[in-house]
Amino acid sequence: MALFSSLTPVIIAVICICLAVLWSSIKKETGERKVKTEERTSSRRWADEDLGDETELMVDENAKAMGCDNIPHIPYSAPRYSEDEMICRANKFYQQMNARRSIRFISEEMVPREVIDSIIRTAGTAPSGAHTEPWTFVVIEDPETKHQIRAIIEEEEEINYKKRMGKKWVSDLKQMRTNWIKDYLDAAPYLILVFKQTYGILPTGKKTHYYNEISVSISCGILLAALQNAGLVTVTTTPLNCGPRVRVILGRPANEKLLLLLPVGYPAEGATVPDFKRKPLDEIMVFV
Repeated sequence: MALFSSLTPVIIAVICICLAVLWSSIKKETGERKVKTEERTSSRRWADEDLGDETELMVDENAKAMGCDNIPHIPYSAPRYSEDEMICRANKFYQQMNARRSIRFISEEMVPREVIDSIIRTAGTAPSGAHTEPWTFVVIEDPETKHQIRAIIEEEEEINYKKRMGKKWVSDLKQMRTNWIKDYLDAAPYLILVFKQTYGILPTGKKTHYYNEISVSISCGILLAALQNAGLVTVTTTPLNCGPRVRVILGRPANEKLLLLLPVGYPAEGATVPDFKRKPLDEIMVFV
């Protein structure tokens, strides 16, 4: 008490000011952290949490142990076309791909299994980080399994439309005349479910899959091109928040995350699409 009473009013005032500044700083930091958390939660309220990826970019000791750093290299050669033929081939492929549309009216007519096999093989030619090939393509033909998946997706999609996606998103989708009812999931002869493997499983432990989502996304692009080339149609669907339940139905391991679902078949008779126009080249390419 004697020590306290000996402090001058000035010193006491300085101490009070310091405590006030410290308290204000703590409140500000706490408030900023709360705002950032709320912003992050708000911006991700529609996100599919099941797609979370805990893969770390690290040296893969398993690969070293298996001698993967000693893969032999072999000569590579590719056909060389004349300039005229290159231009012709490039334009022809563009015209073929420009005819691709998202189709929500799919025929029940069966497609030869050999065609599907070749299409999946083609998707599997995609490049991947360190050649880890972090993809699994599950092809479903069984009607009961397709119907179970449809039930899960429609249940979650109704929530998406009413709560998760927001009014602007739902409004933008009106021009496509789509909602949470997905008849094509029963009608299509095949469903192709694309899973990304967040890591590989080896006898010695986990195998790092570098850039797995980018790698699988590239393979999906090749898959769409292969479907178009074969004369088949699909609509790219991202089954938001359906991954865990679908994974259980299909018996897939926990390292696989559902990235994309494609109903595949011939277009139904009388199928229609929105009359969308694509952006011109000068709006999508910058040439330096």
